Amino acid sequence: MKYVDVHEAAVKWDMTERRITMLCRDGKIGGAKKEGKLWLIPEDAARPYDGRTKEARNGDPGLGKKEKRTMGKYFGTDGFRGKAGVVLTAEHAFKIGQFLGWYYSKERPAKIVIGKDTRRSSYMYENALSAGITSTGGFSYLLHVTTTPCVSYITRTEGFDCGIMISASHNPFFDNGIKLLNGEGEKMEDEVQDMVERYIDGELEGVTEATDDKIGQTIDFYSGRNRYIGYLTSIAPVSFENRKVALDCANGSSWMIGRAVFDALGAKNYVMNNTPDGVNINMNAGSTHIEGLQKYVRENKVDVGFAFDGDADRCLAVDEYGDVVNGDMIMYICAKHLKNKGMLPSNTVVTTVMSNFGLYKAFDNIGINYEKTKVGDRYVYENMKENNHMLGGEQSGHVIFRKYAHTGDGLVTAIMLMTVMVETQLPLSVLASEVKMYPQVLKNVEVDDKEKTLDDPAVKKSVDDTTAYLGNDGRVLLRASGTEPVLRVMSEAVTYKDCEKCVDEIIDAMKASGHLIKVRG
Repeated sequence: MKYVDVHEAAVKWDMTERRITMLCRDGKIGGAKKEGKLWLIPEDAARPYDGRTKEARNGDPGLGKKEKRTMGKYFGTDGFRGKAGVVLTAEHAFKIGQFLGWYYSKERPAKIVIGKDTRRSSYMYENALSAGITSTGGFSYLLHVTTTPCVSYITRTEGFDCGIMISASHNPFFDNGIKLLNGEGEKMEDEVQDMVERYIDGELEGVTEATDDKIGQTIDFYSGRNRYIGYLTSIAPVSFENRKVALDCANGSSWMIGRAVFDALGAKNYVMNNTPDGVNINMNAGSTHIEGLQKYVRENKVDVGFAFDGDADRCLAVDEYGDVVNGDMIMYICAKHLKNKGMLPSNTVVTTVMSNFGLYKAFDNIGINYEKTKVGDRYVYENMKENNHMLGGEQSGHVIFRKYAHTGDGLVTAIMLMTVMVETQLPLSVLASEVKMYPQVLKNVEVDDKEKTLDDPAVKKSVDDTTAYLGNDGRVLLRASGTEPVLRVMSEAVTYKDCEKCVDEIIDAMKASGHLIKVRG
């Protein structure tokens, strides 16, 4: 029998070498054998299932590249999140740590890196996760307070089996969450999260606790955070000297890192909301309360402001006049600049269906293509990776520069936008002026049955009629919530009046068909 190594199999099957190694270790590739430290795979072995459809593997550019559930029992598209001590408990964290420590320790002690934001409960979960990991033989490495993108970067560059970020992102302090990242620094595969859920519920047997010298260790890994800071400063091709920059750190994960990076790049920094106390994260601060930064920029006459969320995986900007520059505008500015420099190889930006109609008009004007995914940075990244696109994101400020990160990174976004300002010698207001954001109306409508409502002929006709009414000057979008019995009805048009008219016509069709329960607003 002829064998190929992991690299050859990765090329043949369009999978990562790390993923194939994991499948070999778990006995999911028939006939695979280990010689020394290398896995060998039968040349005629069938491609293992990794969640992708046949169409996706054959390069189908449509949506739905992965056959995966939107929500599990505990893990949603952005981790296990809820009120600390109620929805997400210390016991949950301990069991998650136990499973991951056992799962990745089959050949050698697992190496798992953990970061956290500034919430008071994050310290509790850090201890519980670490205890769980070490109880089943794994080694936990603590980055302490840092950003989600930092955990992603350190996981993929330092040889960790997986990474864990403790954060509820932009939620208030009393919520918290646990995000799992695979060895590539990407969001964890659904099949692993499914096993974690089964273990939490006592449905998965075989996880054993370590004893004697097989018990794991907890290691202070503060140095990893410093390496991430060094990496960020290395990707800026220009100095930010003499630029006045305001940073709103949301009393969250970026409170130290933000200043360190921009100080190193030479900017004159004005830092606000950088005194976390465990309960003030996102409190009238950061990207979800950007009005504070707008006021600060106007009063202090700085060149630009950047607002991050609790775990700094998103960034919104404020121009020199105090006007907000959202994720759509940031993608346009950076895409145009990269194209002009010959650094946008696919000439395509990946957006979600919720990006503003004005962004697509602006892209059309400069000849940049775009793709649309379901809402969620996870889906944006999957499309980028699948089709080898280098830039994508969401209006909310989750922007992914795939050359530099495997997740949205607020600090990378700020660095890239600053680079455009320096290299073009143009203020942010001028750079953003080419994107004319269309007025938008969005209403959440509770219905009796989402699928039946979407398939109702009268509702479909209302969508077609309003689309025809707007023509090339707007759009309507009707989509289902992934977690509630709700349909989201959205319209963008030249005038707010037309937006309201289109949304209300679609809602009226739902009411006439007997599907409407109530409009939530």
